[in-house]
Amino acid sequence: MSVAPRRIGVVGHPRYAALHDALESAIAFAAAHGIEIAVQPDLLAPDSGVSPLDPDQVGDVDLLLTLGGDGTLLRGARMVAPHGVPVLGVNLGHLGFLTALAPADIERGLEAVRDGEIVLDERMVLTVHAEAADGTVRGSSLALNDAVLHRGGVARMIRMAVSAHGEEVGTYSADGIILATPTGSTAYSLSAGGPIVTPTVDCIVATPICPHTLAVRPLILSAAERVTVEVLSPSEELILTIDGQESASLVPGDRLVVERAPLPLRLVRFPGQTFFSTLRRKLRWGDLEERER
Repeated sequence: MSVAPRRIGVVGHPRYAALHDALESAIAFAAAHGIEIAVQPDLLAPDSGVSPLDPDQVGDVDLLLTLGGDGTLLRGARMVAPHGVPVLGVNLGHLGFLTALAPADIERGLEAVRDGEIVLDERMVLTVHAEAADGTVRGSSLALNDAVLHRGGVARMIRMAVSAHGEEVGTYSADGIILATPTGSTAYSLSAGGPIVTPTVDCIVATPICPHTLAVRPLILSAAERVTVEVLSPSEELILTIDGQESASLVPGDRLVVERAPLPLRLVRFPGQTFFSTLRRKLRWGDLEERER
């Protein structure tokens, strides 16, 4: 971003103790540099004098600042991904794998954005929707991390037929399935035994959750594939979860359809912040000697 942003949008999670100070830093920076700022309404005091952020006009901002953890960034990402608005995450939580700034560095980070001293890291996004047996689309969403099909309530295996571009991949008996982006490969998919995929690789990772047979392993599919998962288990209502936040129900005969979204998400990074440096620092990647160093 070589041009200073004229309007910054801010979303955040009110449960973080550091939120107030982080928000004040962002508002003060905007005021000092003649930048318009619009903030998620429930983060503002009634007499703040700051413009509320209208979800229907989020595409009008030049930068979205997220104050919270990875979950807050994912929520903000789904809001602005269709509009190509860059996202800068401030980590107020514990891990913050996707975020780029600590609260104390907000003003320095915004100065770097203003001066164009940043890297825009493009991340693949998935379009996710549920189809009824007659082909009716019952809901659509975007996923930066993953779409997870699983059972709610009693732990019991489910049967699913997986296909890619109309060709049968196979039938899975498992607790569920995770369809992840490269960004999501270091989230739930990783915990379920999936591979780590660098963000520059365009692919969809299909990771079964606790499969019944060792013959069913994680599968990496081309990003050009249209991946379909059909529910085969009779009388089983399943839950579709998007990025661990949005959810919908599927019944036998329904299909989960996942494909690459038209636009990537643009994450703001700073020079020296790379995927592998984040992997080593946040997930303790490497052997014991590397960790000690």
